[in-house]
Amino acid sequence: MIAVVGVLLCLPAHAATKPWSTLTPMQQKALAPIAQQWDSLPDKQQKRLLATTKRYPKLSPEQKQLFLARLTEWSKLTPEQRDRAREKYKAFRKLPKEKREEVKKLVRQREEEKASAAAAESDTATTEE
Repeated sequence: MIAVVGVLLCLPAHAATKPWSTLTPMQQKALAPIAQQWDSLPDKQQKRLLATTKRYPKLSPEQKQLFLARLTEWSKLTPEQRDRAREKYKAFRKLPKEKREEVKKLVRQREEEKASAAAAESDTATTEE
């Protein structure tokens, strides 16, 4: 999903046609991580993002949280980082399904290791105080 969001946030600039203030409360909630950027986004990008908000109410709370986290994360990337993410996503999509599953598993393991390390570091900092 982050790759999809990434493609949406880096399209060529054109005049935006739908001001933030005209979005529904549900659309604003779904797109909150990019509220500050919204009015400067190209029309095509706005339309694609608005299309994603149609599915937002049907997402589970966990899926909503993940969507918002990924949108927030993507909005903070530099254009170069976004380009690299797009390239990785294109390469990933070209892999056979079995290989993609292996890569997903490896990424999950690395994320869990990072989270564990961060938690251990936090615990160590807390006990030292």
